[in-house]
Amino acid sequence: MARVRTSHLERTQVVAVPLHEAWTFYADPANLEAITPPWLGFRIDSAPTALGRGELLRYRLALFDVPVRWTTVIAQWHPPRSFVDVQLSGPYLLWEHTHRLSAVPGGTEIHDHVRYRVPGGVLAPLVDRLVARVLAAIFDYRSERTAELLS
Repeated sequence: MARVRTSHLERTQVVAVPLHEAWTFYADPANLEAITPPWLGFRIDSAPTALGRGELLRYRLALFDVPVRWTTVIAQWHPPRSFVDVQLSGPYLLWEHTHRLSAVPGGTEIHDHVRYRVPGGVLAPLVDRLVARVLAAIFDYRSERTAELLS
């Protein structure tokens, strides 16, 4: 049996707001909907009013018109520098998204690192290539919307 490959996605951007303002934006779960592409049909089913370690987020979306329910937990929480959300149930075999914020000249650097594994058995390499393209489009949109909303 072939070993399932762990894939990675990384993105970095700088927004022209101070660290505390960028952190406040990311600590509010309602903003997740605002930075997710409309074509995903993303909706939050339940979330705390503010994020913190151990908090659960439940949401739904549609991947290729297939409804998906997804639950993540905030596994690490280090205000105002970083947090990690991990999938408890959803479309991936593994989903671990690290958000890192750093004060830099002119604003805040936002760095995303996602480790993920796709299902698919013998088709996993094909699924992985498709998912990589979709995730790139999602994170391109997130970057653009984050810049707009934090300008």
